[in-house]
Amino acid sequence: MAPAGVYDRLKAYYAGEKEPEVPAINTSLAVTLLVVYTLVYVLPFYVSSTTRPSPTLSRDAPSVIRGRIQAVTVSCIICSVTTFVVLASVGEDGPIAAPIKVLHKLGYFPIGIYESAKVLLLTAILFLGPLFEAGCAEGKWRDWIQVRGLNATIRGWIGYRNFIAGPITEEVLFRSASVPLLLLAQTGNTTIIFLTPIIFGLAHVHHFYEFRITHPHTPLIGAILRTLLQLTYTTLFGGYATFLYLRTGSLLGVILVHSFCNMMGFPRFWGRVTAGDDLPEPEFGGSKRSEDRNPTSNGKLGILWSFAYYILLVVGALSWWHYLWSLTSSELALTSFNAPSKA
Repeated sequence: MAPAGVYDRLKAYYAGEKEPEVPAINTSLAVTLLVVYTLVYVLPFYVSSTTRPSPTLSRDAPSVIRGRIQAVTVSCIICSVTTFVVLASVGEDGPIAAPIKVLHKLGYFPIGIYESAKVLLLTAILFLGPLFEAGCAEGKWRDWIQVRGLNATIRGWIGYRNFIAGPITEEVLFRSASVPLLLLAQTGNTTIIFLTPIIFGLAHVHHFYEFRITHPHTPLIGAILRTLLQLTYTTLFGGYATFLYLRTGSLLGVILVHSFCNMMGFPRFWGRVTAGDDLPEPEFGGSKRSEDRNPTSNGKLGILWSFAYYILLVVGALSWWHYLWSLTSSELALTSFNAPSKA
């Protein structure tokens, strides 16, 4: 819980009377820093032979995953400290209040447990159809209730990367360390939401190079389509995560949403629901659940299962839109929004 008075001080700050009239940095400089951050995040993957994929060394090899996690951890520390220094150096609240304000913009304090629960619920609503397919059609609801298999999945290097290290490091870099710089430049909300995801998505294009190395016999067009699908999905998710971060000011919230989306994978938009079916799943933090699960069967279910799935897919999307503003409303918001009017 935040100490007494912190919420009031943050609300007073964001009321507007202490905002600088002229941005300390402009949007172009902020974007340049974001690009530099992305390079700092990705380039170390190819510096060492222990983290650089080759025809005989996959990005899923434990040694590669360990080396990359170490590299991105250092990158996140460097970028976060840089953003902290930039924000603190232009503050006007003095040496006592400034750190609190900066830590809030970085999403660390207050951590926003209530906000995290709300955005996780909101995202679960969006995935209502896939949750039905995984829980009911694939019969995983018992495992979820008993939390069975979660420990084994996370303990594996691929699971640890996909559901813990990937979401944490990517959200630290692309939300916590990046978004505050654009806010400092007084960049508009729409620009922030649509700009940062592009950089976030482009940060995953290097997977095309790695895929071609480890899968040289895959047709080029197939590899390109796979990369475009990943780029589209990661960009869309990046916009969603940025919106949540701006609305809630909670780094924990976007990390949990990121991890949840990694676990769910790419939703089904075509075909019949089966008892255990794998779809190609684009990456925005590493490979997804298809790498960690063993399909129980490939038996087709009755058409009513597919009908129920697609109905829930639509209901989930409509319900998500209906609750989008209410479930992301928070006193910890980093900026103000004008919610769309309802007829």
